[in-house]
Amino acid sequence: MPRRTLSLTAELIAAVERIEPDAGLEDGLTPLTAEDYDRLANDVLDHARGGPVHIFAYGSLIWKPEFEPVRQVRGRAYGWRRSFCLPIMNWRGTPQQPGLMMALDHGGSCDGLLLQFPQAHVADQLRKLLRREMTYVEDVQSFRRLRVDVEGTPVDGYTFYAAPRSKGYYLKLPLDQQAYRIARAAGHWGTNAAYLHNTILKLAEHGIHDSYLWQLQHHVADEIRRLHPGLPA
Repeated sequence: MPRRTLSLTAELIAAVERIEPDAGLEDGLTPLTAEDYDRLANDVLDHARGGPVHIFAYGSLIWKPEFEPVRQVRGRAYGWRRSFCLPIMNWRGTPQQPGLMMALDHGGSCDGLLLQFPQAHVADQLRKLLRREMTYVEDVQSFRRLRVDVEGTPVDGYTFYAAPRSKGYYLKLPLDQQAYRIARAAGHWGTNAAYLHNTILKLAEHGIHDSYLWQLQHHVADEIRRLHPGLPA
């Protein structure tokens, strides 16, 4: 793979880096209960029937999976692609400056990592991951199984935030408008820009290049320079 140089440099990331106060739970959404997480975990385990449980990681789960996978392999999910299409007002955004979260949207293909849970304490580790990734009942619609191709062999895996197209939950923006939001948004987990930067770097460590993310980071870099005109080109 040819060496590529990021426009979205560490210096640009540092220029916008900040932590915003936790905005708390969003109005109009229903928080998941302990019983909900138990039910979701049990549904996954029932489907696995004692076999291995896999999570398909395409973003932050690649470098922060919340569990120690016993096996991780590169895989490709056909019919899916990465997209910053979920408006968020917490984590990496605020109600005053909403951000965008990356999800899997329909179309194309997506290379990522298939992570296998260890059999020991799989239920506890699965519930822990579910709690990190999903807060509201409305999030459950985008937790789903999908087929991942691993060196020509199809493997069932689960993934988070796939095709969340319900009204008010899915936002299809042109690339420049995505970049506008990402360059400005931050929450108590940090900035949208840092998340994009880290995702690209971590994918590259596994030999994965996403042309959409690559185009997006050029636009985000331009937006940050507009916000901070004193930074070098």
